[in-house]
Amino acid sequence: MRPAAVNFIGMEPDDLFAKRPDDPVNQLIRQDIDHLSIDELEARIAALQGEIERCRLKIQKAVNHRATAEGLFKR
Repeated sequence: MRPAAVNFIGMEPDDLFAKRPDDPVNQLIRQDIDHLSIDELEARIAALQGEIERCRLKIQKAVNHRATAEGLFKR
């Protein structure tokens, strides 16, 4: 059975992330960025890219940890 396809186009942020109103991702995506300068936008992008990389590293560590654990139990 295939996983259901996810269509992100037209989805509301609440549909993508936690339902808690104090969730930092929800707060971030609701911020008005119209008043930010180019430098501020560039700094924001750099910070977000850093957070994306941190999340990817965490995912990779979790995958590696799981593979190691599965390897131990398959013996």
